[in-house]
Amino acid sequence: MSPENSGDAVSVIVADDQSAVREGLAALLSTLPGIVVAGQAADGDAAVDLVAAVSPQVVLMDLNMPGCDGVAATRRITADHPGTRVVVLTTYADDESIIGALQAGALGYLTKDATRAEIGRAVLAAAAGQAILDPGVQKRLLSAATRAPAPSTPLATPDEGDLTPREAEVLRLIAAGQSNREIARTLFVSEGTVKTHVNRIFAKTGSRDRAQATRYAFTHGYTNPAP
Repeated sequence: MSPENSGDAVSVIVADDQSAVREGLAALLSTLPGIVVAGQAADGDAAVDLVAAVSPQVVLMDLNMPGCDGVAATRRITADHPGTRVVVLTTYADDESIIGALQAGALGYLTKDATRAEIGRAVLAAAAGQAILDPGVQKRLLSAATRAPAPSTPLATPDEGDLTPREAEVLRLIAAGQSNREIARTLFVSEGTVKTHVNRIFAKTGSRDRAQATRYAFTHGYTNPAP
């Protein structure tokens, strides 16, 4: 292990069934400062076993793998190893794959045309608990949000308490890509009032930013993509 990969470096395992892709990603990550590759897995079952063995901070996860696929592996990892974050890196950017991965607990979602710098940022952000979504993925989520009806009964939020009906409405508009100013115009309230709602939403959902709030909206039933 080189000096730049010691100490506080983020440990990552790479899960992909294509050996050339897997080894290439591992080599790429090894060149990035602040990241150390802790292992490689050729399928979802191997990824789950490797997480249990080495406790990495992040898994860079492909979706389409034989046997236990990336979604199932993500679900198992996030359930059994909550300290390990999953970032999906896949060729697929359809609604079903995106929503399936996010509902399974993935914190980030990139497509395989992501740049070296984008992959590195996503890994470091995930280790810090921050959601990173590919711009194209974000666009699909926002499109789905604008097509979806508002939920009649939002699911429960963490210990801080349920979102109020107004907060649920603001969360849906965040997921639809609206800025605070646009939300204020939509709801006929002041921008200051919207900021207050947004701050409360972030606190109740444990979100650090709008990307995490959008992910929360989709994974907790506050907006449901149209079929």
